[in-house]
Amino acid sequence: MKTSVGLKIIVPMLVLGMAVAAPLFAEDNDSAAPGSARSTMHQAGESMENAASATGHAVTNAYHGTVTAMTDTKITGKVKYALHEGKVTKGGDIDVDTVDGIVTLHGSVRSASASAKATRIARNTEGVKGVTNNLTMASAAH
Repeated sequence: MKTSVGLKIIVPMLVLGMAVAAPLFAEDNDSAAPGSARSTMHQAGESMENAASATGHAVTNAYHGTVTAMTDTKITGKVKYALHEGKVTKGGDIDVDTVDGIVTLHGSVRSASASAKATRIARNTEGVKGVTNNLTMASAAH
């Protein structure tokens, strides 16, 4: 019983290993006739290598994109908290967006000084690379 289970695992592994290793042992494409088994195996090996490389790059890019999105979300939360603690949001409505560390402030505030204070608070928040202030005065928004 144990032998048949072991063979069910080992045989497919050997077949897979031979299929993956075969292109590695194929001779150089320069000496193989086009369409020959050697040429086809060599091309298959190159295709597998290119696919693995492309997959590796995709994983790396996805990882860095996820890290950036998580960092931006953290910055947005810190800025919103700081604006609330600084009483800047009282009497106004400020939305915060962050992309690649650049914070954009949208919405309305009571005064120009509140707008300037919001910019200052955002700029002084850890992780912020820059601030774009698109805030309007509450009276101008109505």
